[in-house]
Amino acid sequence: MKLHAADILVIFWLNLFTVSTVRGSVASQIVPRSSCIDLSAKQLDIRSLAKYEMQNIPVKAVMFITRRGIKICVQPDLKWVQDAIKFLDKGPVPRRPTTKPKSKPKSKPKGN
Repeated sequence: MKLHAADILVIFWLNLFTVSTVRGSVASQIVPRSSCIDLSAKQLDIRSLAKYEMQNIPVKAVMFITRRGIKICVQPDLKWVQDAIKFLDKGPVPRRPTTKPKSKPKSKPKGN
């Protein structure tokens, strides 16, 4: 069987078209290992959050990461989510010193 130059070009272009179509389809995109698929409807305690990540693929979401390392995905357009993002962007809140106030030394009773 003899292949002509035209046959080889047709096979080449079909192969190229197939590869570019598969690579360009949304379904063939590699999803990051820790990405949001399901979104939680529960409001979280802002004080338990350590950081957040924004995500657009496969769904638009905010992934909050708690101080214990738990990842929770929520809708980014909720008011409490926006407040939590602002809170986390401010940085850590400085703690008040826990030193006890110094007491005055007791005076010795005067003898008569």
